[in-house]
Amino acid sequence: MTWSSWLADRAALRQERGVERTDPVVRSHTMIDLASNDYLGLSRDPRIIAAAVAATERYGAGAAASRLVTGTLPIHRELESALGDLTDWPAALVFSTGYAANLGVVSSLAGRGAHVLLDAHAHASLHDAARMSRSPYVLFAHNDVADLDARLRELDGVRVLVAVESIYSVLGDAAPLPELYAVCRSHGALLLVDEAHGIGVAGDGRGLVHGLGLAGQPDLVVTATLSKSLGAQGGAVLSSASVRNHLVNTARSFIFDTGLAPAAAGAAREAVRLIGEQPELAAAVHLRASVIAERCGISPAAGAVQSLPMPGPLEAVAARDELRAAGVLVGCFRPPSVPDEISRLRITARADLTLDVVDSAAERVGKVARRTERVPT
Repeated sequence: MTWSSWLADRAALRQERGVERTDPVVRSHTMIDLASNDYLGLSRDPRIIAAAVAATERYGAGAAASRLVTGTLPIHRELESALGDLTDWPAALVFSTGYAANLGVVSSLAGRGAHVLLDAHAHASLHDAARMSRSPYVLFAHNDVADLDARLRELDGVRVLVAVESIYSVLGDAAPLPELYAVCRSHGALLLVDEAHGIGVAGDGRGLVHGLGLAGQPDLVVTATLSKSLGAQGGAVLSSASVRNHLVNTARSFIFDTGLAPAAAGAAREAVRLIGEQPELAAAVHLRASVIAERCGISPAAGAVQSLPMPGPLEAVAARDELRAAGVLVGCFRPPSVPDEISRLRITARADLTLDVVDSAAERVGKVARRTERVPT
């Protein structure tokens, strides 16, 4: 079989299963965006844009080198200090993406002699990181503390890294972090919490780990992204100083990557300041999330993401396209992107949208979804 015929076969199979993806340009100022991860609406905030421009004018368009050569700029240090202050962690290390942060921290803290346990709904970057670490890894049932405890008992005496999300990106549910941390600590395991959907939304914007009083705890490390609530781009690890030092020396996705672009770092630094000074931004997200949930007939999720199950992938795509034609953007998640194999519309609350706009758009989403539920599968 030639490469071209193999690619054609793969494309035909995706089409048949209803999981073919494209990357169209769909965002415009005339559409209501309930699909992006810009939960606080900061990506277009004039203060964030001005901070990005100022950083670019001062440091240039790029960092020009890896962080360990000449790519560490003052704006990186300022951002790391601000992130630590916001989340109450003693140290922070910035990566080029949240994906790279997860790859770096898991591969560096696991490795030879260790095992990795992943929540069954953990983000793909954590799965890829576990594979990269070359450690044996298994899944435990989603948010199931008893199952995690049982698996840790089987590994007593082994160095174990447990990875979860604080708020999950597809279902929007929160992890029982105090219970998970207690079980991990009782077995001497390290708990890694991905706060991609928690920072800016949970704990008055400081993250779910902070809101639950777990920030700075030993045997706990946090990763985050700068591309969701912060409206910029990049990733970060929040940890003790000793973990940060270990990552600087061992995390390949940090060592061999160019430093974060000054514009992204400057924008994220300003976003951190705004989140710290304006906890009402996070409250606005939750209020709009409750409106979306009510209009769609679902229980409110823990954060910005509201998850609406669909009968199947083809129905999910049709509903998304109908809403797009009506001027409302929603996410469409289908296998293999969904951990439970259930296709769904993913609707995100944004603090910068008025309540009237959110209510009207969510009502439209609810009507389309209810009509779709009656379509035979």
